[in-house]
Amino acid sequence: MTKQSRDPLNLIWIFLFLCAFVFAWIGLLRGQNDIFTNIIKSTFDLSKLAFEISIGLTGALCLWMGIMRIGENAGFIQMLTKLFRPLFRKIFPEVPDDHPALGSITVNMAANMLGLDNAATPSGLKAMKELQSLNATPDTASNAQILFLVINTSAVTIIPVTIFAYRAQQGAANPTDVFIPILISTFASTFFGFLSVAWIQKIKILDKVILSYLGSLLAIVMGALLYFQSLSPQEIETQSGMISSVLLVSVIVSFIVAAMRKKVNVYESFVEGAKGGFELAITIIPYLVAMLVAIGVFRASGAMDFLLDAVRAFFSFLHINADFVDALPTALMKPLSGSGARGLMFEAMETFGADSFVGRLASVVQGSTETTFYVLAVYFGSVGIKKTRYAAPCGLIADAAGIITAIFVSYLFFY
Repeated sequence: MTKQSRDPLNLIWIFLFLCAFVFAWIGLLRGQNDIFTNIIKSTFDLSKLAFEISIGLTGALCLWMGIMRIGENAGFIQMLTKLFRPLFRKIFPEVPDDHPALGSITVNMAANMLGLDNAATPSGLKAMKELQSLNATPDTASNAQILFLVINTSAVTIIPVTIFAYRAQQGAANPTDVFIPILISTFASTFFGFLSVAWIQKIKILDKVILSYLGSLLAIVMGALLYFQSLSPQEIETQSGMISSVLLVSVIVSFIVAAMRKKVNVYESFVEGAKGGFELAITIIPYLVAMLVAIGVFRASGAMDFLLDAVRAFFSFLHINADFVDALPTALMKPLSGSGARGLMFEAMETFGADSFVGRLASVVQGSTETTFYVLAVYFGSVGIKKTRYAAPCGLIADAAGIITAIFVSYLFFY
């Protein structure tokens, strides 16, 4: 079996088509004479939709990537690096205090927080390479490498730029209304991922430095949850949208003011970043076509409805509200493939509406965590690690925590 054939996304794509073919024949035998016609129609409709979505994303991606570049040039990554360096010194005891790996780790985490994927990946690979220089068993992941990977795959994101862009393109009335739910969900993902690794590695969580960081973040998240839980559904929707907008505008202005103080050319920085947004919008076209068409075929055959109806019946039997089930495909795909989960998120928004409960929940799930198996393969593969030890289970714990929290806060904010 070749490397390509073992790729999870490749297997998922093949599965969707083969499963759709089987269900289509079952439907035909049951008298659904137009089922194959509907499948072919869905391939044309969704390939066209994928192209329109990608082109429609261009403006929003250019805007936010431009703003993020202003923040990057204004020194916000360096500021976050300085802020979190004391914490990383404590949770990576194997890494000497003056080792360059700590600098690369903090740059990577700061870039993830600002949604700067283009800066996060190179710095993450560099950090993994530097950690490998301290690894006594080069083919086996060290404790430091596992912790770094789990924190990276849970990926706390302060400003989920691409989610805002996707929702704007799909016609959401307030594309940023998922900002606070995503922030809470991604914090939960990182928090529980870190706790799972800390428990195995026997990291002293009660250390005053670690407690001060975790306690402060947890207090902010719990305070937000308690505040919004005391409001009516209408008040939650109004206030969360307003607070999200105020915070984001404040961040934009802070970036501009900081850039001015450092004598950065704000306009040129914006244009430089916006060019990256345009390139990103064009780059995702083939991936989005591939996933949306496969998902459309799967749904048109009746396979998607069969699967979701079975899950819905299970939760209804347990007397649990099952409205979240229609967003579940995005959640299940997320640990395996970012592009696959993105396609399912678009499919959910297209089917139910960007401002529907399902559309918003799919957006929150998409922003709550990273693609565990992709990150694991790329980061460990880049330094030749074959024995990943407990990295995957801890990464999946982080994913599960983020997804469960996303469902909970979406019911609180949007239901």
